[in-house]
Amino acid sequence: MNDSSARNNNPGRNSGGAIQNLRLKLLVFAALCAVPLFGSVSLWLRGVSVIPLAAYGIVSVLAFLLYWSDKRKARADSWRTPENVLHAVELAGGWPGALLAQQVFRHKTRKVSFQLVFWLIVLMHQVFWIDQLFLGAHLFALF
Repeated sequence: MNDSSARNNNPGRNSGGAIQNLRLKLLVFAALCAVPLFGSVSLWLRGVSVIPLAAYGIVSVLAFLLYWSDKRKARADSWRTPENVLHAVELAGGWPGALLAQQVFRHKTRKVSFQLVFWLIVLMHQVFWIDQLFLGAHLFALF
């Protein structure tokens, strides 16, 4: 099986390389971003801080670019971006950009250990904002 036929047999993509189930994936992306976006905008509008809102945007762009670069390096068989760097950027607020990049570049989507850490990071962000917005910020005060 040559490389091009292997790519065309990917069940997540059609032969043109477009993302399948795009509407569903965009809906999931919007749902995942809703609580952190609402929390960040809420902090900004209350005059507390614009940093979370800015960080999500800036660090997501950085994450997207890191995934793009790592995908290019993987294809060229050159020095790769360490996974712990990708995860650190995701943890710093770049998980939305990382999630988009995973789908756009078909990168890091099949490695189970990587995906497990990635989704734990996304879950941590969700829990943090749910705690901040709806539970009085008591959960993370325990740590």
